[in-house]
Amino acid sequence: MRWANAVAESFFKTLKCEMVNHVNFETRHQAKLATFEYIEDWYNRRRKHSTLDYQTPFQCESYFFISSMAA
Repeated sequence: MRWANAVAESFFKTLKCEMVNHVNFETRHQAKLATFEYIEDWYNRRRKHSTLDYQTPFQCESYFFISSMAA
């Protein structure tokens, strides 16, 4: 369980450093929308992760599904 907690803590640190600490939100809705866009557009589709051999989560997941279909 410790490893899962470390992954979550690392994600939230990254979120704060890359997005939250640089923006002043006027409403909670703006904060929620910006967080959703950060995760779905940047973090999952463009940001490369060292734990995934410098692939995006989207690339890694796509490879997993293509590999499982071929087997």
